[in-house]
Amino acid sequence: MLTNRKRDASRTPAGDTSHQPRIDVGEEDGVLSCVFSGVWTTRTVALVDADMRKIEKRDSAKRLSLDLSHIEKMDTAGAWLIDRLASAFEKRGVEVRVQGQSEIASILLGAVGEAVRREAESGPAGPPNIILRALELVGRRVYEMRDDFLASMNILGATIRGAQMKLGRGHAVNPAAIFNQIDRMGVGAIPVVVLMSAIVGAIVAQQGAYQLSYFGADIFVVDLVGVLILRELGVLMTAIMLAGRSGSAITAEIGSMKMREEVDALKVIGLNPIGVLVFPRLVALVIALPCLTIIANFAALGGGIVAAWLYSDITPVSFLDRLRVAIDLSTIFAGLIKAPFMAMTIGIIASVEGMKVGGSAESLGLHVTASVVKSIFVVIILDGLFAMFYAAIQF
Repeated sequence: MLTNRKRDASRTPAGDTSHQPRIDVGEEDGVLSCVFSGVWTTRTVALVDADMRKIEKRDSAKRLSLDLSHIEKMDTAGAWLIDRLASAFEKRGVEVRVQGQSEIASILLGAVGEAVRREAESGPAGPPNIILRALELVGRRVYEMRDDFLASMNILGATIRGAQMKLGRGHAVNPAAIFNQIDRMGVGAIPVVVLMSAIVGAIVAQQGAYQLSYFGADIFVVDLVGVLILRELGVLMTAIMLAGRSGSAITAEIGSMKMREEVDALKVIGLNPIGVLVFPRLVALVIALPCLTIIANFAALGGGIVAAWLYSDITPVSFLDRLRVAIDLSTIFAGLIKAPFMAMTIGIIASVEGMKVGGSAESLGLHVTASVVKSIFVVIILDGLFAMFYAAIQF
């Protein structure tokens, strides 16, 4: 009779091996007998796992006899180890007989064996089909939209209420911070906005002149440029440029402060992060975007005048005379009314994404990208909603 014993010194006091799992192995006339004793639980089965694997490799036996009558306690880990041994011999065609098991041991062995067989029959679980994956993606995006909406309303409410420099104490406004942000977001963006708007205005005038010349209606290129620029393209292109330029900067600045735990430090000293970080940027955007829109409108009309002069021989004086007939104050204000709403949207989305940044540079890059994409998308949607609203009220 062979006896395999192992002890775990970290768990069992010296000399106390009475409750450790033990296997007494013997082989006679082609019958391999294994007598199990001790406690076979999750905490102890690791002591005999190597011995069980050695027994599984024996291939000289014609029959396997397992005696469980001396097992004091057993859980699913011990039952799985014994079932693994029996299954290894059964796969080689060896007859296996289990005896002496208690009622609990029989239930555990049956449940473990059934689970193992069911897993073997079903195979590894594959990925869900494309419909389930699509539904899961939609569900996750809906929950993310809900969280973003709640965070946006929190920032918007705090901004409307006031600067809230101190948490619950006063509404101090820092003019220096606001003017600094206006300089960075508004004044600093003038060159690129002027260049982009002039090019877009020239392209609209050139394409309009080219198409309208077929019908002898070259003069109507002035109507096309005036209405399209003042009502739609001027404010929309400026808002998109500001979303890419200033929105990404807001997300990067707030996100980097979040990474360095400076936002938490503001809370610790009693300052409201929304009042300190978000409020000046939102006010600056609301002021800067309408001003930049006016500059963009002038630049686009200037580009349209040059293009109409070159392609349709419409002199600047004739262009301005026709422009006075084609547009009125409603055309101008239709575009300017959108500007504060677009500015607020850009600032809120950028701030929300900045506050969501984690502790890694990868998270910062992902949220900066998300800020720009979401801002441009929402700005275009907002422009479409304004267009439908203007059409409904005939404005």
